[in-house]
Amino acid sequence: RGIPREPGAHWTEPGCQSCTCQGGQVFCDTVSCSVPCSHPLPAPAGGCCPTCTGCLHEGVARDDGDVFSPSDGNCTICVCLAGNVSCLSPECPPGSCPSPSPADCCSCNPEKCNFQGRTYVHGARFSLDGDDCTTCVCQGGEVECSFTPCPTLNCPQHQWHLGPGQCCSTCRDPPAPAGCFLDDNGVEFPVGQIWSPGDPCELCICQADGSVSCQRTDCLETCPYPIRIPGQCCPDCSAGCTYMGRIFSNNETFPSALDPCLSCICLVR
Repeated sequence: RGIPREPGAHWTEPGCQSCTCQGGQVFCDTVSCSVPCSHPLPAPAGGCCPTCTGCLHEGVARDDGDVFSPSDGNCTICVCLAGNVSCLSPECPPGSCPSPSPADCCSCNPEKCNFQGRTYVHGARFSLDGDDCTTCVCQGGEVECSFTPCPTLNCPQHQWHLGPGQCCSTCRDPPAPAGCFLDDNGVEFPVGQIWSPGDPCELCICQADGSVSCQRTDCLETCPYPIRIPGQCCPDCSAGCTYMGRIFSNNETFPSALDPCLSCICLVR
């Protein structure tokens, strides 16, 4: 190439060709690179051999001494030292763990429970043989049992009823009322009983469901001189006459209160 070379001279031609001058002839061969590291960086511009001054890991160039995690994660830590990448994974205890957690670096399966000759997976809920009132759960190899919670009853305690095979009490239906009990005077009337609560024009009846139904009486019969009988609602027009506060029977005669010479007679019409 127009350049004199001394016998035994060595040089590199473009294209990473290693050439030597021997006996007036030039012999060239591809440069052989000896790379003493596991993750060398590509050859720099104008160079032929990779360099171990850094690391190339998963296509990413790392400086010497860099600490990083691989793309697949799993809590592994890697470090670049003189072109070599060393990775350390966390030491996980052997066997199972109490519960799985995505944040944990150790992947493990929750421990199963062996209880009364049966095996249950973590989180399984079951009842004891012959006892449906107890609920058990498997938690990381341990079985925890508790009584089945019962709902709150909206009835007095004397109406609670626990049937055969039931875990929780239920409200018993109240007995059918035998009559009507009045709190104001403490009197209990049988079903169908009719009475007046104090007003002769009002009548009450004891219903079959224990309730009391009352109704007032309308007086329809009228006359000029009605007779009001104590304890009776409507005035009586057939019993006699009322005169000056006195009651006289039909066809009865009596002197006038205004003129003693006058005689009066009660005539019911």
